[in-house]
Amino acid sequence: MKRKIIFLVILFSVILVGCNAAVNMRDKVIGISSGKFLFQDGNMTTIYNADIDLVWNACEKTIKDLKGSAIQKERKISRGTITAVVQDEKVKMSIEYITKGSTSVSVFVGVVGNNMASRLIHDKIAHNLAASPP
Repeated sequence: MKRKIIFLVILFSVILVGCNAAVNMRDKVIGISSGKFLFQDGNMTTIYNADIDLVWNACEKTIKDLKGSAIQKERKISRGTITAVVQDEKVKMSIEYITKGSTSVSVFVGVVGNNMASRLIHDKIAHNLAASPP
């Protein structure tokens, strides 16, 4: 029931505001940008139409392209995390299997979350996915 209310509040906000909306409910900040990204408590999440292995490889390549250091990876069958330091900011990517051909990636940058940096990282992941062979 709680999720349904949150969803309805976000949907209503998007209708009123347009493409970008943010809602503050019970100490949680939730936002939607252009219907593709969900920004919640500093995490920017989107779903990629690709298998988890392809998305994982794109995330690894993104960290390498951004010259990340102190890279730590933890991979399980249906989920994994990659943490690194990129330009003195801690970056955490959480990758999770949704369905065959659908994978969720959540990016958290810094101490409280950086919306712009997370968006740039997601753009780089999408670019690396598009460049990878099928």
